[in-house]
Amino acid sequence: MSQTPRQPADATDPADLDAVERQLGRRPRGVAEVAHRCPCGEPDVLRTEPRLPDGTPFPTTYYATCPRLTGAVSTLETGGLMKEMTARLGQDAVLAAAYAAAHEHYLARRGELGDVPEIDGISAGGMPTRVKCLHVLVAHSLAAGPGVNPLGDEALEALGDWWSPTSCAAVHAAEDAAQDAADDTVGDAADASTTEHEGAVGEGSGG
Repeated sequence: MSQTPRQPADATDPADLDAVERQLGRRPRGVAEVAHRCPCGEPDVLRTEPRLPDGTPFPTTYYATCPRLTGAVSTLETGGLMKEMTARLGQDAVLAAAYAAAHEHYLARRGELGDVPEIDGISAGGMPTRVKCLHVLVAHSLAAGPGVNPLGDEALEALGDWWSPTSCAAVHAAEDAAQDAADDTVGDAADASTTEHEGAVGEGSGG
């Protein structure tokens, strides 16, 4: 019988969930915690429960959310890097062993969140023998730190400073400020209209 995964941590900051919703265009599901933050301070990788709230098994424990990050990784994928990495796994025993260890690390970290038999032994991204999704490997490397996933580390190195030149957090803060100002303007206009209407009514009734 499957073990029920623990509930997402109540300590997840609603502001982080709001930031991820802006990034994805939808509210994130099954969030266990923010696993990594962009240098701008906003989340860029989530640690996700192995079973989503609707009961769906979800093997991707580390999920990249930042559009800049995922866009940069997609560029690497279209450049043929995954095929080249997979070929090297068949030729380099040391690399293959390190990649297999990354697979085990991924499973162990997911297992801390709960046991989901449907995805038992299945990690993500093609591990342990292939490279099928660089987004998964990069997210794993960001969350786990250097030295855990060798191919994720290589992809990160190839990305460079993907968060530059502007800060997503600063852009979002400016957007929020502009929206707040617009809301205030609408509210002030509505208040003025109400006051004017009440004054006109008062004058009419006083005749």
